[in-house]
Amino acid sequence: MAHIPDGVLSLPVLAVGTLAGAGGLWLGVRQLGDRDIPRTALLAAVFFIASSLAFPLGPTSVHLLLGGLMGLMLGWKAFAAIFVGLLLQALLFGFGGLTVLGVDLLNMALPGVLLAMAVRPFIGVGHPARSAALAGLAAALSVLVTASLVGMEIAVSEPAFAPAIGVMAVAYLPLSAIEALVTAFVTLYLLKVKPEMIGASPLIGTSP
Repeated sequence: MAHIPDGVLSLPVLAVGTLAGAGGLWLGVRQLGDRDIPRTALLAAVFFIASSLAFPLGPTSVHLLLGGLMGLMLGWKAFAAIFVGLLLQALLFGFGGLTVLGVDLLNMALPGVLLAMAVRPFIGVGHPARSAALAGLAAALSVLVTASLVGMEIAVSEPAFAPAIGVMAVAYLPLSAIEALVTAFVTLYLLKVKPEMIGASPLIGTSP
């Protein structure tokens, strides 16, 4: 799973990841205005529910991350939404841990935010199917980057766990496909009913 338990990471990895996660959270909260709070809270709830449902897959388990979709809809504010979800999961269910909260936040939020920023200028331009495909690609890649970050952090902290990283990466391939489909369909829907929610103009996005 993308949640890293307490006690797994070395102190240097924990410190760097926590500082980076806190920086992303600071940027997100700084951009959070009164009008953004309802949408951010709604997506925090969606993330909390979706990532609380783990599905067994071989020797591990996976859950939806929705990082690409949240990055597309919230930008840096996705850090705030994901932080709330992770904090509640740690306190209520013991997922991950409090000492690794910043690292988990970084792993789940940063890939989606950066990849969404890369594709957002093209969302709503041209045929809607192209926008949906780009959004889905960003979502799929964000899952794979998250898995890579988790694997790298664990391998650096405890080299003995390195052989298991490949198994974890393979387990996330089906998840990346699922997230791509979910994000693509949501993007198509929002382009029709509320394109501004994903940074597209209401006047574009329907041309052939």
